[in-house]
Amino acid sequence: MLRKNLDKIIIGSALAIAASALLPIAKSTLRPIAKTGMQGGANLFNRGRSFIQIARQEVEDIIAEAQFERMKKQLDKEIALLDDDEK
Repeated sequence: MLRKNLDKIIIGSALAIAASALLPIAKSTLRPIAKTGMQGGANLFNRGRSFIQIARQEVEDIIAEAQFERMKKQLDKEIALLDDDEK
């Protein structure tokens, strides 16, 4: 029993020492990777927002063209009726 506890204490101490030695290395290595990942995520977000704005403008243009065509047909009908009345 004492042997198991002693093994656990030794392993725990070794891990604590190793972690304290490896933490600065891991921190200096992971920080640029995280920074690059955050910049990539921001760029992806901005690109997505840009695509959404372009798609929205295209849909608005299609709707405006459809409304114009509908109005044009209605005016053509009204003009045709006026021409028929004059004859």
